[in-house]
Amino acid sequence: MHLRMRNDFNIIPMSLAIILHAGILAAMIFAYDWSQPVLPQVPLAIKGTLVLEEDLYTAPPVIEEVPAPEPEPEPEPDNSEQLRVEAEEQKRLEDLRVERARIAREDEAQRQRKAEADRERKKREEAETERRRQEAERKRLEDVEKQRAENERRRKEAEEAEEQRQRAVEIEAEQDRLDAMNAGALARYQYALQQKIERNWVQPASAQPGLSCTVSVRQLAGGEVVSVVIESCNGDDAVRRSVEAAVYRASPLPEPEDPSLFERNLRFIFEPTQ
Repeated sequence: MHLRMRNDFNIIPMSLAIILHAGILAAMIFAYDWSQPVLPQVPLAIKGTLVLEEDLYTAPPVIEEVPAPEPEPEPEPDNSEQLRVEAEEQKRLEDLRVERARIAREDEAQRQRKAEADRERKKREEAETERRRQEAERKRLEDVEKQRAENERRRKEAEEAEEQRQRAVEIEAEQDRLDAMNAGALARYQYALQQKIERNWVQPASAQPGLSCTVSVRQLAGGEVVSVVIESCNGDDAVRRSVEAAVYRASPLPEPEDPSLFERNLRFIFEPTQ
């Protein structure tokens, strides 16, 4: 009974509190640094709430609900290495593109230089070919001119030789003719022509005494008459035609006894005896 009474007045908890406060005070005294100046004591401001014993037994303690801690955000994955690799790959691709563009420009420049060199070489080859062609053409023309001059020289020499030969033949023939004339062969040849043509002449009614016609005859070797032209005649057209017809009927004309007296273009005067 005695113990219960003392507990009802909280003797034991109060004693324990006094002892605890005394220990704390003693520790503070011993721990105090006496070399420091003494500061004025400041009363401690203690704020408390008086709780009655009835409240301890009648009202349940209020338990404040502690909010549940928010879940920490999941840490973002560390993709810096992937980004670095991607950046390096992007840079490598960009460097590769730039290098390819540089190589393409160099290839294009080299191609253009090669094309220009090929054009220059082709122009030089064409110029050399043209020069050789012109040189060959000039030499050919020189050769042609030399050959033409040589041919002309030979032709002139041949013509001169032929003219000399012809002159020699003509001189010889003329000499033979003169010799034959002197021998009476020409007179006999002309008389034979006159007689044969006169025998083939049919005298027209308009023919008058003293008829005289100059006749040009072209004959072949052997005396065959090719053409007859009455150059002049004192008779009319009927007489002219009759003389022309008589010459054609007399073909072939008689040949001279001396072959040197033969002439293809024969010209004589027809004067028939009446």
